[in-house]
Amino acid sequence: MKLRRVPFSKYVVPVLAGIRDEWRTFVAVTVGNAVNALAVILFVLPYRFPDLGVSGLAVLSNYVFGISPAWVLLAANALLMVWAWKELSPRFVIWTAYSVVLTSVLLKVFELVPLPDLPDRFLAAVASGVLHGLGGGIVFRVGASSGGLDIPAVALRRRYGIELGQFSIYVNMFILLLSFFIVGFEAVVYGVVGLYVYGIVVDNIMRSFDRRKQVLIVSSEPRRVSDFITHSIGRGVTFLRGEGGYTGEDRLLLLSFLEPRQAIFLKKFLSDTDPKAFMAISDASEVLGKGFKNWKAL
Repeated sequence: MKLRRVPFSKYVVPVLAGIRDEWRTFVAVTVGNAVNALAVILFVLPYRFPDLGVSGLAVLSNYVFGISPAWVLLAANALLMVWAWKELSPRFVIWTAYSVVLTSVLLKVFELVPLPDLPDRFLAAVASGVLHGLGGGIVFRVGASSGGLDIPAVALRRRYGIELGQFSIYVNMFILLLSFFIVGFEAVVYGVVGLYVYGIVVDNIMRSFDRRKQVLIVSSEPRRVSDFITHSIGRGVTFLRGEGGYTGEDRLLLLSFLEPRQAIFLKKFLSDTDPKAFMAISDASEVLGKGFKNWKAL
């Protein structure tokens, strides 16, 4: 039997390149889902808090029937992915499948973890929200998904133009209403506290990692400043041509996006080398492109 040779450059190289490009996503999805699973095992289940989305249904099934949330999450997400298969991108399917399987396995493993003794349910609700927000923020930041409502939300938006926010609100309102009859009003209130904290933590994680400083510089030595930004700080810089409103002289303005720490170094450099320079610094909530956030994270 004659074996066919596999063209290395045609098949193997693209696979290796994909692994190289996605290793950060792998780490983020693994860590984020591990933190989410810990939140469920340590705080949601022991204190009978409600949860949202498919996780919320899995938690309620545990309260009512004693079924492990791991099996409900796995089965529900598998059914949703089969239903929405044609509407999902290959990357979304791969990372969602990995997230679902990983979370289901970790939920079973973390059942062996000793539970913390927090007599204050409010503190437990806050801790649940912090962990959920931390895990969710890490996953969302790399453009991945933990499954659940993300699956039908993406499919419904592409098929019928239904907005993700509207869909999530209606489904989660139904889950919270259902939770009221199972865990009671007090637990639902604590659950809402945890969900509020979750939203704050997720938003701050998304902003904190992506926040940059936009700097605009007018200097008598633009080339020297450009060399410092490029070689000493390691960032790109763009020249803009301008004209002095008073003098009418042509000037080169420098535009660059820096990390907050790098902006401090640049200020120190300008104060030492060109104290008559002008420097405007503003917050850039998100910067996409080489050296910053990857376009694949959208």
